[in-house]
Amino acid sequence: MAEHNDRGKWGEQKAAEFLERKGFRIISRNWRDGHRDIDIVAIDADNLVIVEVKTRQNDKYIDPLQAVDVRKIRNLSFAANKYVRYSRIEMPLRFDIVTITGSSDDNCVIDHIEDAFIPSLY
Repeated sequence: MAEHNDRGKWGEQKAAEFLERKGFRIISRNWRDGHRDIDIVAIDADNLVIVEVKTRQNDKYIDPLQAVDVRKIRNLSFAANKYVRYSRIEMPLRFDIVTITGSSDDNCVIDHIEDAFIPSLY
């Protein structure tokens, strides 16, 4: 597996652990619908939370938050809609982003942006 894929899986694991420590209940990871995916689906209080995880070794070239662009938001919106319909979930929906910057457990910075965006209706 390519190094960036390993880093991404490591980052998603770190994000899931971080969210669980904050009291989130993880209900799904790496949910796929064709070419669209959701990194983490969790419940926080009374909200269903769709979490996009962005992992970077450093922020020298691009801030991980900037990698969540309009196209990614649109794909997450479509995937979340499908997930909610498929799972028959009826609760408020929120989109969060967790960024992981670093390359090891003792050398990473985790940022959690709650309610990071409201997707446009298409």
